[in-house]
Amino acid sequence: MKRALAFIIVIELFALAGCTTQQVGYQQDVVPILEQRCLACHVAPDGAGYQATGLLMDSYESLMNGTDYGPVIVAGDSRRSILNMLVEGRAGKMQRMPHDDNQGLSHEQIEILREWVNQGALNN
Repeated sequence: MKRALAFIIVIELFALAGCTTQQVGYQQDVVPILEQRCLACHVAPDGAGYQATGLLMDSYESLMNGTDYGPVIVAGDSRRSILNMLVEGRAGKMQRMPHDDNQGLSHEQIEILREWVNQGALNN
């Protein structure tokens, strides 16, 4: 009986540990990153990123529409989302975003974008 109870407690602790991720909000958490690091290039009509790909990042709808070549976000799956691949450097050093410096996004900014996409890329 004691072993069964101990086993149940351990399982519940693992389950609770997986629930500690806070909800990431588009307006509160994602928009400031986009405004600070992305909008200089991904704005119509003259932004270099917009001209090259058609990707606008000035609204949720524009971001979710993606580029002239297709979507950049797979809601619920940051591993398959082009946006995450580019900011994380998984698409290659020459394609890493943003291009304006060699630093890229901070680890915290990358985590925010990753969690937002994994949580469904909601307009919240």
